[in-house]
Amino acid sequence: MKDSVPEEHLYLGLSHEYEDSIFPLHTSISLFLLSYCDCKLFKIFLVPTGEDVDNQFVTKNLLGDLEVHLISRCQLPMVVQSCCLPAVVAKDGKFCRAGLAVVLRHIIQKTYEADPSKKYVLELLGFKKTCLKACAEVSQWTRLCEISIPLAVEGFLTAAPEHCQAVPADILQLERKLGEPVRVHNDDKIRRQKLQQQKAGAKAAVPGLSKEATEEGKTVEADDHPLPSLELSVAFSKLHVQEASNALREAPVIRRTKTSDLPPLDHIFAEGLYFTLADIVLLPCIHQFLVHSKKQGKNLGNLPLISSWYRRVQEVPGIKKAADKCSMQLLQLPELVPAPQEQLQDFSSVPDELEEEHEDSHFIGGPRPTMTKLMESGIEAKFSPHPCPNWTIDWSNLPSAVSPGEGKMSSDRALRKQQQLNNLVAAVTKLAKPGDVIVDFCSGGGHVGIVLAYMLPSCQVVLIENKELSLIRAKDRSDELGLNNISFIQANLDYFNGSFNIGVALHACGVATDMVIEHCIKARAAFVISPCCYGFIQNTVKFKYPRSNQFKEILSYKEHMILCRFADQTAVQLPPERRLVGKQCMGLVDLDRAWAAEGSNYSVQVISMEPESCSPKNNMFVGTPT
Repeated sequence: MKDSVPEEHLYLGLSHEYEDSIFPLHTSISLFLLSYCDCKLFKIFLVPTGEDVDNQFVTKNLLGDLEVHLISRCQLPMVVQSCCLPAVVAKDGKFCRAGLAVVLRHIIQKTYEADPSKKYVLELLGFKKTCLKACAEVSQWTRLCEISIPLAVEGFLTAAPEHCQAVPADILQLERKLGEPVRVHNDDKIRRQKLQQQKAGAKAAVPGLSKEATEEGKTVEADDHPLPSLELSVAFSKLHVQEASNALREAPVIRRTKTSDLPPLDHIFAEGLYFTLADIVLLPCIHQFLVHSKKQGKNLGNLPLISSWYRRVQEVPGIKKAADKCSMQLLQLPELVPAPQEQLQDFSSVPDELEEEHEDSHFIGGPRPTMTKLMESGIEAKFSPHPCPNWTIDWSNLPSAVSPGEGKMSSDRALRKQQQLNNLVAAVTKLAKPGDVIVDFCSGGGHVGIVLAYMLPSCQVVLIENKELSLIRAKDRSDELGLNNISFIQANLDYFNGSFNIGVALHACGVATDMVIEHCIKARAAFVISPCCYGFIQNTVKFKYPRSNQFKEILSYKEHMILCRFADQTAVQLPPERRLVGKQCMGLVDLDRAWAAEGSNYSVQVISMEPESCSPKNNMFVGTPT
């Protein structure tokens, strides 16, 4: 094992203690994972929400064998002060990872890197290492685990008795999720094994039944002592590092069975068959909910699947040990009979109007009726003249690490990227003043942010990106250039809450453009944004479309989605007439966004980048607070 000197600092919030948990629950979850992984690679700080650190007291036994320090928020590194906790910061203080899912995934990766024998830790990231990787804004599952359930449980624990009679809707949503059929990689093979097991069990229950009758699938009475669940065998064989299943060779009737006729797989753990990070996240939350419910004398009969999951998680090697370290007194729950599925159908964390709108998005037809409808109301796509169409960066006199051509990018693509940067950097340079903080949202490999940091040394530049490898590449380029006015945050946009003067984003996909605009409006910052992937736009928990009052009065959500889908029809391979319609749709979608920002006291221009051939997505917003 490598020398485990803590090189990174982990910062966790501290609001209060309750029973056997530290709140907010994100902190208890992080500490539980550290205990489960037996990870001592981080120097851990608790950051009280109150100002008086000295009066804060943390019960030692809630921390297990972890050494924890108290620190006030004003003592945090500057990059952390701009983020929601939990957060991890590298030794140089420039690279920060923020948000529960990002921090937990990092703890897992660092633990495995330090000790590759801990393969069970890496397995927490699931198939293709994607568990909780998608951000909460686009993944309902990540949102449920990372945000909705922790907040729901915290609200449930603090509510007055008369207000906590009902089970929170997000807990019921999890119960319903646990009742859905499981889809896993190679599940066809496992489902055939399940069918074979079912037939073997049925045949054993009626010894006199002929082989032919069994193969024909005739109904038989179930055994009073059924065979162990195949799903359970598969799940726990992986945990115990054994062969997955000792199922017999498939009978011909099993091989001939259509995939659609195979039995569905049942949930063993939160994401399906295998124990993952999602189970680690949910356990401290559901534990607190169950403890409180038991004290209140509540009947958990309508949560049989959650109860079964809670019992099953306790059987996972290392869970009880980790719980003991954190002084979590795990409950012993009785077996509950699953309720009819229809009883759970009325509960969902997705608002009804969202579900209707998602159904409505499967439309047929072109954009012309919608465009005509807008035109009849005097609304057409309009573009402001480019403020500096001939301005260009002198790329030949810049270090190679500044240029987007550095790396595997083709020369043609590198040229187009340079042209795009000419446009954004020109607009930002015109707005920037010495001492300004510029945030490059959805920064990717840092093409925009690194150029700005190099060309505007009197400004501070912050790069925010959810993809770790992209941000690491940007950090390497920055180090090569010796830039000291730049910092890096790996996080979803919602976890950044710092103040800044200018926000910039090159090709922010779908709803991300609206998220960036929202961040800029909250900070009263100017913005320079090039949108992308209009076809990914859809209503979310936070955003509803159309965005502006002017468009809402004329278009329905479905009509607006038609514009969004056709705004992506701008590729150079398409006929010119079709590209023109796509450009008009882009202009209308962005006009709606511009008018929405103007409703928040902004002056916004929608501009076409020069030359227009620099990208099929060549629109650019320039917005300034008025």
